[in-house]
Parts: sequence; structure tokens; C-alpha cells
Amino acid sequence: MNIANKLTLLRIILAPVFFVIYLIPNASPKWTIPVLWAIFIISEITDYFDGLAARKLNQVSDFGKLFDPFADTIVQITCFLCFLIDGIWGGGLLPVILFLIVVYREFGILFIRNLMLKKGITLGASIYGKLKTAAYICAVGAALLAASLERLALYESYLLYVRLGSLAIFIISVIIAVVSFFDYLIKYKKN
Repeated sequence: MNIANKLTLLRIILAPVFFVIYLIPNASPKWTIPVLWAIFIISEITDYFDGLAARKLNQVSDFGKLFDPFADTIVQITCFLCFLIDGIWGGGLLPVILFLIVVYREFGILFIRNLMLKKGITLGASIYGKLKTAAYICAVGAALLAASLERLALYESYLLYVRLGSLAIFIISVIIAVVSFFDYLIKYKKN
């Protein structure tokens, strides 16, 4: 396990920690909010540095090309699930159908990657996959901001706008995710 893969593994370990802390019943937001933000930021920083380390240290591997997007998916789905369960998106702001599209897309990509592996081809992240990841990061950040403001009872008059903004970002990320799925599907058909 090289340095890049250890950084990737750290993201996978942090995902359930985020889940547990986010959903601790009756937890004081005074300590949970900064911890959640720290986990989110560390996860995204390690996502950047694992790729950088792999390239700089000449540790790019087929395993890493699959492990990194797998870790991304674990982190992102975990965060989205927290926001779905929390009810911050109550009143239909995060329709379950959008969450399901994300989950189905991720399983679809996993299936395509497995089919490609059977042919001896490692299918790493495409530019659309990277755009999807960036959009997911923005969606998680916006939702975490809304959750933080709500839990700390800050800027309540602006909370609706923050929620709507994060919903808009989530919708955009779902659209990008669907486009990236078809991009991977086209690559599979070409091979």
C-alpha cells in the first residue's frame, strides 16, 4: 500500500465517522459542526493529494485508478445519505429520486468498470467523472453549510436560500453524473 493509496484509504475510513457524528442524536452542534467540517475538508484535501502523490512519486497503478473513484463514491454517498436522513431537505427539497439516480449511476459505473477489467482495461475517471466529483463536493459543502446554519440557529432568514442553492447544486451534479455515465458507456462500447 503506497502513500497515495493510504491517503485514499483515509477517506474511506472518514466516511463512516462523518455518518456517525452527523447523526448522533441530541449532540451539541457546538462540537459536531467543526468536526464535520474538518472531516469534509480532510477528505477533499486527501482526494487531491492522493492523485498528486501518485503522479509525483510515480506510484500510479491500476489499483489506484479504481480505488480513488471508489473512495470518492463512498464519501459522497455517505454525505448525501446523511442529508437525506437528517430531514434538512424536508419538504421535498432532496427528492429521493435524485438520490437514487446517484446511487444507480454509481452502481452502473462499477458494473462498467468490472466489464472493462474482464477485458484487461482499467477505466479510470474521465473528465466528466472529475466534473461530477467537483459538483458533488460543491453539493456536499452547500448542504453542510445549510445543516450548520440550521443546527446553530444562525442566519435563519437566509436558510431557505441556502437550502435552495444547495438543492440547485445537487440537481446540477446529478445532471453531470448522468452525462458522465453515458460517457463511460460510450467508452465501454468503443472497447
